[in-house]
Amino acid sequence: MKTIRQISCNVLVVILLASCMGNNYLPAATALEGGREFIDACLKGDFDKAAFYMINDSVNTEDLLKIKRDYNLKPSDEKYSYSGASIIINADETINDSTHIINYKNSYDKVARKVKVIKRNDRWLVDFKYTFDGNL
Repeated sequence: MKTIRQISCNVLVVILLASCMGNNYLPAATALEGGREFIDACLKGDFDKAAFYMINDSVNTEDLLKIKRDYNLKPSDEKYSYSGASIIINADETINDSTHIINYKNSYDKVARKVKVIKRNDRWLVDFKYTFDGNL
């Protein structure tokens, strides 16, 4: 009986340690959720989280690194203002069953922007390069 209890405790410790490691990000269930999570992570300077909600390709990764570098050069008070900004969704345009274009701005700088969100492998992910080149 003591051995079973000891094994159970060891298994519980391993599960707890595994759950503490890595990220706790949940895949987005909708295009709007995926876009919002990505945008919010960028506003808060959490670029690991933003990458989780982004299609992983070389152009997107390069664009995200550029945004991260620009963010890191901002003064602390500006970073604080961005991190506290609300996301304002102007439009969520459904292109087809697996593609949405989200037109948004944030409450701090109020500049209208767009992100393209694509469903891949049952996950809604931002195709960040669309923000810069605008091609579907």
